[in-house]
Amino acid sequence: MIDLRSDTATKPTSEMRAAMAAAEVGDEQQREDPTVNELQRRAAELLGQEAALFLPTATMANQIALKILTRPGCLLIAEERTHVLIYEAGGPAVHSGLVMRGLPGVAGRLAPEQLREIAKTSEDLEPASVVVLENTHRSAGGRVWPVDEFARVVATARDLGLAVHLDGARLLNASVAASVPPAEYGRLADTVTVCFSKGLGCPLGAVLAGSAERIEAAWQGKFLFGGAMRQAGIVAAAALYALDHHVERLAEDHRRARRLAEGLAAAGLPVDPNTVETNFVGVDVGSMGIDAAEARERIASEGVLVGALRPGVLRVATYLGISDEDVGRAVEAIPRALGVQSPIRTAAPRAR
Repeated sequence: MIDLRSDTATKPTSEMRAAMAAAEVGDEQQREDPTVNELQRRAAELLGQEAALFLPTATMANQIALKILTRPGCLLIAEERTHVLIYEAGGPAVHSGLVMRGLPGVAGRLAPEQLREIAKTSEDLEPASVVVLENTHRSAGGRVWPVDEFARVVATARDLGLAVHLDGARLLNASVAASVPPAEYGRLADTVTVCFSKGLGCPLGAVLAGSAERIEAAWQGKFLFGGAMRQAGIVAAAALYALDHHVERLAEDHRRARRLAEGLAAAGLPVDPNTVETNFVGVDVGSMGIDAAEARERIASEGVLVGALRPGVLRVATYLGISDEDVGRAVEAIPRALGVQSPIRTAAPRAR
């Protein structure tokens, strides 16, 4: 079975496991774990911020960020299918008392004019307070914010007195795809998160970065949300290994996703290769009149697992551990499962 549901299926390599086993550790709650401390130092530098905090998950990191940037009753603005709105169990409302407002975007991106309109119509009892920008944008298909466009939206938020949180769960994918250092995005936001358990191949872990003052406040949130750990250097070592060895190789995932998209499109499936900027491919089975759940079952019967991108659209994801041969097999199997005959098998490129 070829598992293309999500890059969260990435498994730690043997080398990463060895780094974890050899990690120097201490009491993370007392800020005495040297490996965690080194990860936090490097992550802050990587993201263009003063400080960073290691946490078990990116969802926890997002929720802590929102809590320290806002107060109850304020308005959170985000593109309508942003992760914090639809995949975090109503966390902004539950944990921070925020009212959530989703706006339609293009490729997962909001425009400055949309922020101005919301700020103009928001009321004193429910003031616009924070905007969450996601890069890459999951539900748009792993789309990347152009850094100049990102900067314009952030500048507009600043003019309107809004805080900016960058949900950068896959920010390093965006950085590699755009050939832009992650700090060029991260330094523009008030807070930024990065997840290590997706394409970077770690078993768990994320960081929240921001000013030294905000990260100090985030320590309280770390305890409140149950994210304080003990000898966490064992997992922080995996993240350090990933930063050293698994970032540049994300380009391989992007290349395979593009090849997969081109193969599926050539087979006659509703796939637009021009929208494949990172490691996600969207297959619009809704336009074929096929229920998404049924489509996933049919594809699974051919030996391939795929996920969901948004209603009516399947997600096919590439990541560390997915080979060129796997892509070739998927290019044959997916069209066959959906009643479309694939053309000549797409051969894996020869090693050079």
